[in-house]
Amino acid sequence: MTTPAKDVLVWDWTIRLFHWVTVGLIPALWWTAEEGHMAWHARLGLTLLGLLVFRLYWGVFGSPTARFSSFVKGPSAILAYARSSLRRPYVPSTGHNPLGALSVVALLGLLVAQVSFGLFAVDVDGLESGPLSSLVDFKTGRQFAEWHEFTFELLLWMIGLHVLAVLGYWLVLKTNLVRPMVTGRRPAETATPETATRNGVSLPRLVIGVALAGLPVFAVQL
Repeated sequence: MTTPAKDVLVWDWTIRLFHWVTVGLIPALWWTAEEGHMAWHARLGLTLLGLLVFRLYWGVFGSPTARFSSFVKGPSAILAYARSSLRRPYVPSTGHNPLGALSVVALLGLLVAQVSFGLFAVDVDGLESGPLSSLVDFKTGRQFAEWHEFTFELLLWMIGLHVLAVLGYWLVLKTNLVRPMVTGRRPAETATPETATRNGVSLPRLVIGVALAGLPVFAVQL
């Protein structure tokens, strides 16, 4: 008889790398824009573009807990999870829970919008603009710039709510959501060793994902 492992893998290393690099990129993007280091702002923005393309691809073809189909659920599943979270002891989901999925989708959507608007944004003087700004006229480019700034404000609000939710899980539900995103592992009470095995990274799919992520980054600079 096989003895269950104490911890199982719930987040593969690509998901964890995406998460923490994005966490670092957001303040770096804000600082470079505020200080006028627009060349670096553009480089970091293109880095985030590549990461987002990879994450969207990985959400379809990646490891089980990374796939959108594993955590994006309908209203009935969200309500059922909300009711179950009132029971004690609280048992965390293996990956994202149906309620947390709303935050994940919102954050990814805002990041995609933020980067997309930045590609076409034109500054007031028309000197430091996005790599695709030449495809639109000045007025439209300025509109993209305004949307770029507004989306960032929404993003900050969503990040704040996300952090509060993580603190709530820790203080109220006694569940540490940060540790699994650092180590990739969670106590086996919420996942089986077989699930952990399936959460490994497929090298062929990884290579395809990296190649796809690089394509738009190079394309927008042509």
